[in-house]
Amino acid sequence: MALAHHKFMIIVLSELLAIIALAIALIFSFLQWRRRRQRRAQSVQRNSTDGTLVAVKKLEVSKQCEKQFRTEINSVGITNHKNLVRLKGFCAQGSRRLLVYDYMSNGSLNSFLFTKNSKRQSKILDWRSRFEIALGTANGLLYLHEECNDRIIHGDIKPENILLDKDFSPKLGDFGLAKLVARDFSEVLTTTRGTRGYLAPEWVSGLPIIPKVDVYSFGMTLLEIISGRRNLDLNVQESSRYYLPAWAKEQICQRNMINIVDKRIASDADVEEVRRAALVSLLCIQNDENVRPNMAQVVLMLQGRREAYTPQIPTVTNQRVKDGGSTDSDSDSDCIV
Repeated sequence: MALAHHKFMIIVLSELLAIIALAIALIFSFLQWRRRRQRRAQSVQRNSTDGTLVAVKKLEVSKQCEKQFRTEINSVGITNHKNLVRLKGFCAQGSRRLLVYDYMSNGSLNSFLFTKNSKRQSKILDWRSRFEIALGTANGLLYLHEECNDRIIHGDIKPENILLDKDFSPKLGDFGLAKLVARDFSEVLTTTRGTRGYLAPEWVSGLPIIPKVDVYSFGMTLLEIISGRRNLDLNVQESSRYYLPAWAKEQICQRNMINIVDKRIASDADVEEVRRAALVSLLCIQNDENVRPNMAQVVLMLQGRREAYTPQIPTVTNQRVKDGGSTDSDSDSDCIV
């Protein structure tokens, strides 16, 4: 009798645990759905007055989205640069929160680098286009960091937030995580983070941030522009190539920089520009923010007006791959190129 009761209790507990696990999964799915719904970006509408296409970003009503709405107005609203998306207007009426931007007919950069769909397969960005996109993005960041009245930390630099107009000119967009830094302050403390895989080590560690966090994210993005692959890609055949920065540093140390370039365009790539871009990308993702260049130096090195010196090679750890950044224990090693 006792044995039967014991078995019955085991069955009941097993079913109870299964129900709890299902409930947790449903709650997690709901939270993920709500997060996607809150972050859902843009719909395209035609202006009723002159037929101009505009991008309308609709934000769902929530405390987080209200903060994002005000942040975008306060940051993009005070900027004016050819490599930044232009805010044309906004609406804050009742529960409606709309941001109206210039329409970027070629969408975001990531769709040309990574997405394998029939719509984009016919257009492969050649090396010249990629280099100009990288340089334009760098110029946009330089403006945010050094040429605005209040310096702006974008906070979420990645291919998804680099928009392309009809001429494939890059425009930095999505300023929902941007931070304004007054000229008499050097850093800002924030609990809001950007995207895993592009986060600087100091941000992962919860330290105050300076514009150099954008430099780190730009370095990761630049590597992806060069290679046409994500900084972490488990679909490649060789495990040594899973984490792009680790593989790239090996190729650079061996002076095989052309190997980093997207195979679809490698034959037409400018070897000197590849060299400069590869070195700059590794300079930008240094663990120590004080070793990273600022965006003015990045622009000069990409243009060839300043020598892209050989960087220390960031040491890659499993923790970095896991967290999208590195830990304070990481060190950098020298490499002769």
